[in-house]
Amino acid sequence: MNDLATGLWSFPVLLALIFLRMPIGLAMLAVALGGLYVVTGDNTVALSRLKHETYSTFSSYLLSIVPMFLLMGHFATLGGMSRALFHAAEGFLGHRRGGVAMAAIGACAGFGAICGSSLATAATMGRVALPELRRHGYDGGFATATLAAGGTLGILIPPSVVLVIYAVLTEQNIAKLFAAAIVPGLLAAVGYAVAIRVHAARNPVPGGLRDAIPMRRRIHRLLAVWPVLAVFVAVVGGIYGGVFTPTEGAAVGAAGTGLIAWARGGLTGRTLAEAFMGTAMSTAMIFFIVLGAGFYNGFLALTQVPQEMALWIAAQGFAPMTVMVAILLFYLALGCVMDSLSMILLTVPIFFPVVMALDFGLTPEEAAIWFGILTLIVVEVGLITPPVGMNLFVVNAMDPGTPIVRTWRAVVYFLASDVVRVAILLAFPAITLFAI
Repeated sequence: MNDLATGLWSFPVLLALIFLRMPIGLAMLAVALGGLYVVTGDNTVALSRLKHETYSTFSSYLLSIVPMFLLMGHFATLGGMSRALFHAAEGFLGHRRGGVAMAAIGACAGFGAICGSSLATAATMGRVALPELRRHGYDGGFATATLAAGGTLGILIPPSVVLVIYAVLTEQNIAKLFAAAIVPGLLAAVGYAVAIRVHAARNPVPGGLRDAIPMRRRIHRLLAVWPVLAVFVAVVGGIYGGVFTPTEGAAVGAAGTGLIAWARGGLTGRTLAEAFMGTAMSTAMIFFIVLGAGFYNGFLALTQVPQEMALWIAAQGFAPMTVMVAILLFYLALGCVMDSLSMILLTVPIFFPVVMALDFGLTPEEAAIWFGILTLIVVEVGLITPPVGMNLFVVNAMDPGTPIVRTWRAVVYFLASDVVRVAILLAFPAITLFAI
C-alpha cells in the first residue's frame, strides 16, 4: 500500500475510533503516530515529531487568545450580563407573540459578542431564559430548541474561538475574519426570529402574550447592558481598528469583564478560582484536540492527501460552486456525529487547498475568508442537528421533563432558517466580504 492509500485509509480508521467513543484528540494522535510509523517504517520519526509538534503547537502566540476569550465568558456570567441582556430584550419583545423566545435569541446574540463559545452561550442563557420561557407557556421542546439554536450564535458573532482556530490553521487575518462574521451573525439572529414567528403562527399558544411594560422601564433595562456594548467595541473595534493585536484585545476583554464582574459583586475569591478552573479545563480540552489535529494533519501532508485531492477535483472539471456545495453538505452530515472544533481541525487542512484551487472570481484572501465563514456556519448548524447536536443535549438536560425527541422535532424550524441563510451567503459572497 503506497503513502497516498495509507493516508486515505486513515480517515475511516479515525472515524471508527471516534464511534467507539475514543476522545477525538487522542484518536487523531493515535492514528497519526501509527500512520507515520507505517509510512516511514521508523518509530523515531513519530517520537521526534511528538517532541517538536508539541512545542510548536503550544508556543503559538495566537492560541493564547483561546483561554482569554473563555475567561471573558466566565467573567461575563459572574457579572450578570447574561441576565441583563435577556431582561433588556424581553422588555422590548416580550409582549408580542413569540416575543420571549425572540428575546432569548437576542440575548444569545449579545452574549455571543462577549463569550466566543457556543456551548457556554447555550448553557448560560439556558439557565437564565429557560425558566421564563416555560413560565410564559412555551412548549418544552420548542423552548429548549430555541436556546440550543441561540447558543450557536456564540461561535458566529465575534469574538469566536472557532474562528481563531480557523485563522491559525489557514494563516488568515483574525481581524478580517471577525469583521466578515458580523453580518452573517446578525442575519442568523434575524432568521431565528423569523423561525420563531412562523412557529408561533402555526402553533397559537399563550406564550409571550403579556402587557407591554412602560417605555421608561424598557430604557432602564437597555441601559443596564452598556457593559456588553463597551466590551464588544473595545475588543472587536480595537482589533479591527489596529489599536492592539487580537491577543491583546482578548486580554483587554477578559480584564474588562473581570472588573465589571468585581464591581457588580459577582467576582469573589471563590468565584475567581472557579472561573480560572473552568477556563483551564476547557482550554486543556481544546489544546489537546489541537495537538492531535496537528499530528494528524502533518501525517496527511506527508502522504499528499490534500494536494492529490485538490488536483483530482480540478481535473474532473466540476463547477466551483458544485464543489463548494458538496463540501458544505459533507459538513452538515459530519455535524450529526462530531463537535464543531473537531470538524474544523480535522477537515479544514483537507478542504482548504481544494477550495483555494477553484476560481470563484475572488482574490485568494477573499475566498479564504468566505470559505471560513461558510464553514463556521455549517459547523454551527451541526451543533443543533439531530441526533448528536451537542447544544440540543446541553439545553435539554436543563429541562428533565422534556424528551429529547420533542427538542429534535422543534429544532427543524431553526434548521430551515439555517439552510436559507447558507444558500443566501453562498449565492452572494459580497454579504460576507463587504466589511473586510
